[in-house]
Amino acid sequence: MKKSIKDLENVQGKRALVRVDVNVPLDENKNVTDDTRIRAILPTIKMLKEKGAKIILMAHLGRPKGEWKEEFSLAPVAKYMSKVLGEDVLFVSKPVGKGADEELKDLKDGQVALLENIRFYKEEEAKDDDMTFANELAKLGDFYVNDAFGAAHRKHTSTAKLAHVLKPAVAGLLMEKELSALGGLLNNPQRPFTAVVGGAKISSKIGVLENLLDKVDNLIVGGGMAYTFVKANGGKIGNSIHEDDQMETAKAIEKKAKDKGVNLIMATDVLAADDFSGNGTNKVVPVNEIPDGFEGVDAGPETQKAFEDVIKKSKTILMNGPVGAFENPKFAQGTKAVLKAIVEATKAGAVSVVGGGDSVSAAKKFCNGDDFTHISTGGGASLEFIEGKVLPGVDALDNV
Repeated sequence: MKKSIKDLENVQGKRALVRVDVNVPLDENKNVTDDTRIRAILPTIKMLKEKGAKIILMAHLGRPKGEWKEEFSLAPVAKYMSKVLGEDVLFVSKPVGKGADEELKDLKDGQVALLENIRFYKEEEAKDDDMTFANELAKLGDFYVNDAFGAAHRKHTSTAKLAHVLKPAVAGLLMEKELSALGGLLNNPQRPFTAVVGGAKISSKIGVLENLLDKVDNLIVGGGMAYTFVKANGGKIGNSIHEDDQMETAKAIEKKAKDKGVNLIMATDVLAADDFSGNGTNKVVPVNEIPDGFEGVDAGPETQKAFEDVIKKSKTILMNGPVGAFENPKFAQGTKAVLKAIVEATKAGAVSVVGGGDSVSAAKKFCNGDDFTHISTGGGASLEFIEGKVLPGVDALDNV
């Protein structure tokens, strides 16, 4: 278990160097179009304010690849944060080691500052063990807080190396919430425990599937990856997305599920389309009889009911990936049905966690955030956590 800012004492007047994830979308006028990630870090900022600390935020925006580029500046984010917080957030435009400390010298207790994009420094993403940049950053703070779960799977200077240099190194409230929700789900779930794993490719979810087979009672496999399973079993999949080099993996996963006594649930019927735009012919067919020229794009009605029945009887539910091409309203019914069933189960007392970029997008599109026990802010990080991998940004923090 990792220490959090709740465990900190006597930080009045001290400088908190806080890694956050405010990699938010901006429109052409540099306006923030989705502030979910900004609002997610507010509890940490509020608690540090209450403790009287000076708050210096570090974050990235996009992928500038170690170059100072105006289009990736965090200045618009600082401006937006000022509105959200109701007070001016000091934007530190000068580089670390070349003036940032000067801009921060008059920071008051409880005041918030945001450093310019940490990925403007090529040393941030360097794979080596050189700690020079970490030591430069450490001069700006008296203790370290990591509240950027979405970047915790990166072994970067601000997410991992810095925690070895600047002590204490603790989790923020969002990081603590993510670790508690995902950790509790995987280590101590109420049963039956059902995981819904979707997405296009088995290859990107092998680790997730294999790790979950040791933990769940029911495993629902949906989305594009299901067609590799169908083809591996001799079914006709038409033009559906699949991976020929993963057919043996699919069979191995089926065998492991059987050996472990895990109920593996897959589509029996699908909505197939001859035009991915949805403007051609769309028809429901058996999953193993998709005609040539057609591809599976969504779970069929029979499959939706089977998925719903399992989910509604579950006490713990994890969703990682949609079960159809939900971005197109014509192909969204399966994903909607799964989400609706999860919401119903949650209202009946189940614990539900949605993780992974596409499933989070679907959950936000079709439901309210508070319909679920927890929606993870980390795409790649939540995926790797579910796989059972060690996250460098978490591992580097102090233990309780």
